[in-house]
Amino acid sequence: MSTAGKVIKCKAAIAWEIKKPLSIEQIEVSPPKAHEVRIKILATGICRSDDHVISGAFAMPLPMVLGHEAAGVVESVGEGVTCVKPGDKVIPLFVPQCGKCSSCQSTKGNLCTANDLSSGQGLMPDGTCRFTCKGKSLHHFISTSTFTEYTVVHENAVVKIDDAAPLEKVCLVGCGFSTGYGAAVQTAKVEPGSTCAVFGLGGVGLSAVMGCKAAGASRIIGVDINKDKFPKAKELGATECVNPLDFKKPINEVLFDLTGGEGVDYSFEVIGRIDTMTAALASCHNNYGTSVIVGVPPSAAQISLDPMLLFTGRTWKGSVFGGWKSKDSVPKLVSDFMGKKFILDPLITHTMPFEKINEGFELLRSGKSIRTVLTF
Repeated sequence: MSTAGKVIKCKAAIAWEIKKPLSIEQIEVSPPKAHEVRIKILATGICRSDDHVISGAFAMPLPMVLGHEAAGVVESVGEGVTCVKPGDKVIPLFVPQCGKCSSCQSTKGNLCTANDLSSGQGLMPDGTCRFTCKGKSLHHFISTSTFTEYTVVHENAVVKIDDAAPLEKVCLVGCGFSTGYGAAVQTAKVEPGSTCAVFGLGGVGLSAVMGCKAAGASRIIGVDINKDKFPKAKELGATECVNPLDFKKPINEVLFDLTGGEGVDYSFEVIGRIDTMTAALASCHNNYGTSVIVGVPPSAAQISLDPMLLFTGRTWKGSVFGGWKSKDSVPKLVSDFMGKKFILDPLITHTMPFEKINEGFELLRSGKSIRTVLTF
């Protein structure tokens, strides 16, 4: 029996308050309104950004349905939707692409003004919610909310992908892989023969390593305090790895020593810590090095910086979703995966049923996982 136009009752993992495990409960998901799409989520990854909300580092209104890295099938569409239809395989987009705002029309950026990253209101574009539980509205998370069997997104925040794509793998294109890989090839535009340093070797950091390798970097230095991540980093392209805890001097000085006093051409901070952001910048060549901030910093974080780090010529950039325009790029990235232009399997260390979501977060926090994919 068709569920189109009806409220759907399903399971979701709810963040009721910070510093507490997610609660799996039955929720009601309203039908999509005009220009909205209801998606049956089939696979969703656990990302550090989700955990930032749980820990309180990333301030968001609660209760909320988290999750933003996923893939699924369109269940129904609201009036006026023409970009997808029921039955299409899709990826929700935490960076929408309206195609009309200044960012969408510019070749210089990708952060559509219709995004919920900047405001953090946790609402649909019309200012309301589509989720309820026990009579209480549940907030949406950055235009997506994928820790649920069904979600509702605006048509600007979803894109059709190859029908043959394995959703339990390409869900990583919805965030982790695209964010890291794109930071190297799209935002930094790493040049062949260059030297790179990647701070943080989680799923996004390893994807940045893959991007540096794909761009032709001759030397890729992985930086992490967890040595267990070094073999995987080398498998994916790192030429060497260093643990800052093994040295008595700051890591930026270590990297200068490793590069003959020159510094690296490109550095990527994929952790979200203020101290490593400045260290990554300081590790770059002082005249033409480029450092890219990829990790999400805590809310209200402030950086104290020696301006000479920039005065001499370094470039400091930020990168959201790897600099990709989502609707234009996600289908192409999925096609590239299907064409074996890159691999995703090494990033997925655990696959679990959705009900084990809190176990998946513990694996992330303990450093025992790269990416955990939850399936429904």
